[in-house]
Parts: sequence; C-alpha cells; structure tokens
Amino acid sequence: MTRASAVPWSLLVVLALGAAGRADAQTGVTDLSGRGVTAIDRSAPATVLLFTAVECPISDRYAPAVRRLAGNYGALGVRFWLVYPNEGETPAAVKTHAEAFSYGLPVALDSARTLVDLAEATVTPEVAVFDGQGRLRYRGRIDDRYVDFGVDRPVPTTHDLDAALAALLAGRPVARPLTPAVGCAIVRHRP
Repeated sequence: MTRASAVPWSLLVVLALGAAGRADAQTGVTDLSGRGVTAIDRSAPATVLLFTAVECPISDRYAPAVRRLAGNYGALGVRFWLVYPNEGETPAAVKTHAEAFSYGLPVALDSARTLVDLAEATVTPEVAVFDGQGRLRYRGRIDDRYVDFGVDRPVPTTHDLDAALAALLAGRPVARPLTPAVGCAIVRHRP
C-alpha cells in the first residue's frame, strides 16, 4: 500500500467511527425542554426504551405494569425512558400524557426517529432493552396480554420484559430476544 492510498483508507476509518459516534449521540432525541439527551446509558447495566404515544389506548393500559417494572429494576440500576416518536406530538401534550399516567420516568422526544430506527420499533407500546455496551438485547412486547389488536387476555401468561431484564442482569442470554408487540403504529411521515 502506498502512502497516497493510505490517506483515503484512514479517512474512511475516521468517517466510519464518526458515524458510529453519531448513532451513539442519538441525534434528534430531546427532552421536553428541547435539550438533547442520550437515552441509552452505558453506565447502567441496562436501558429500557418504552415507545409510547399520546393517543394509544394499549400503551395507556400498560402504565401500571411499566411503573412496577421501573420501580423494581430501577432499584437495580436499570434506566427506563418513555420515548414518544410520533410526529405532531407536542412537548406540552407529551408532558400532560406522562403526568396523567404517573410514569415518573424521563421522557425523550424522538421526532427524528433515531431511537425508533436503532431499536427497529414499529408500534406503541414496544420496548427495547440495551445492555451496558449499547447492544440491543431484547425488543418486543411488555407481556402477552394483547394477543392481537382488539384481542386481550384478562391476565398475561408470559412477562417478556421482566424475563429479559432478569436474564440480562443475571448474565444469561435473553431466551426470547424478539417478541411480537401489538399496538398502535408509529407514525412516520415521508416527504
């Protein structure tokens, strides 16, 4: 390799690392006041992103379960975020929604769909669990309460998010790293 060809190669390496850094910075993710936030916390053993929406009754029905899980696993250092990815959801509407359901969790507005793309989320509610290295370890439903849109069980029979977090914190592989989530489609407007 000549010195002249080494320069473009090193430039490609720098550009590739820069792109990875931008994904890490989670560009376009803000809090309710418009300040940029980094939702995936590499100092925590795990970070849970709960994709939710102001107008999704299925998401709303999961508020008690989310509060319970956040309380139990938050005590073990797991970070939880409410992520609002839908266009048109204003900070005021999101704040009112989060307060109405007493989540008590930090809120991320994902108008650029950076976290949605990182997690490959498609509906609300859907969760994504990242480990301390920022690797996606689980994506899907909170539990199997909803069988299909409009079809639910009185009580869930599997607790997928709980099982994924327990496995991750115990250093075991997540048995089912992908489960089908049922909910409201994440709104994406294309130009």
